[in-house]
Formats: sequence, C-alpha cells, structure tokens
Amino acid sequence: MATTTASEPSLAQKLRGMKGEAIKFGAVGLSGVVVNFAIFWICINGLHLAPVRSNIAATSIAIATNYLGYRYWLYRDRDAASRKREIMLFLAFSGIGMLIDTGLLGIAKYMFGLANLELLAAKVVGLGLGTVFRFVSYRTWVFKAVPEPVTETPAVQEATAAPAAAPAGAAAVVAQAELVLAAERVRLAKAE
Repeated sequence: MATTTASEPSLAQKLRGMKGEAIKFGAVGLSGVVVNFAIFWICINGLHLAPVRSNIAATSIAIATNYLGYRYWLYRDRDAASRKREIMLFLAFSGIGMLIDTGLLGIAKYMFGLANLELLAAKVVGLGLGTVFRFVSYRTWVFKAVPEPVTETPAVQEATAAPAAAPAGAAAVVAQAELVLAAERVRLAKAE
C-alpha cells in the first residue's frame, strides 16, 4: 500500500533549522539593544527624564529600527502580502514586549527603589524576557512563512493520471480507494 504522508521533522531538527534564524534575530535585536541603551542613557543623563519615560522613548525608537532589520534582512523571504496587517501585528507584539521591559523597570524603580546600575540590570532582564516573547510572536504571527509548494509523489501522480487496466475483485476496489485517497490528500494539501 502506497503512502503519501510526508514525515514530520523531529523537535531537534526543527530547533536546528531555527538556529540561523535565531542568530540573525539576535543580530538585529543586538543593534536594537544598542540603539535602546544609547537613547535611554541620553534621556536619563542628558535630558534628565524619568526612567520609565526614557525607556518608552528608547524602546519606541529601537522598535522602529528593528522592524527595518527584520523585514528587509531576516524575514525578507516571508510573506509580505498584507504589509498593513504585518505592521499592525509587529507594533502590537512590540508594544507587549515594551510593557514587559518597562513594567520590570517600573517595578525595580518604584516598588524596590533601585537606582543606577540596578536599574540597568532590571532593564537587561526586561529586555531578555521581552526578546523571547518577540521572537516567538514575530516568527509565529507577524512574519509568516510562505507555504512551500506540495510536490507530488509517484503514487499520487499515478492516482491523478488516467486509470490503467483495473485489477479484478476486492483488490481492485482497495487499489482504487487508495488512489482516490492519495489524490484527495494532494488536493487538500494544495488548498491549504
């Protein structure tokens, strides 16, 4: 009996496949962190703004620079059919990441009364947690992968071709049912 089901890659294979993506995500994210900390430092020390306001300004600017890196370098081969939807989701998930980062900073400053280096440490932890959230949400919902075309196996090609001489009896019914099922699987896979 011919099967057309493709084997699913194991979790280890999926994680190995994400290694390059994670490295590029980290490179874009690192540039965003540099922008974020530079603006944060300028706002705190140069403009004498409050830490939470400084963090919101710094993170907003970093979000804008990161979008350009993600869209035009890391995820350039991903589906960009609905740019408006993509930008809205990107901003929404970036905003949630900023809430994680800023929330932790606010707790450190206003609940625990931390200052200077402790605030920077809280900012680093918040950025780390926000980054994990962003990575998962961006790759899952914002920059969706373009579906790969389904390739037909020889058994499926047989199923879609004109039937040849049919075997007799119950074996003929089973063989015909297998061919119909194989063709239906291909049709459904193409519809997805």
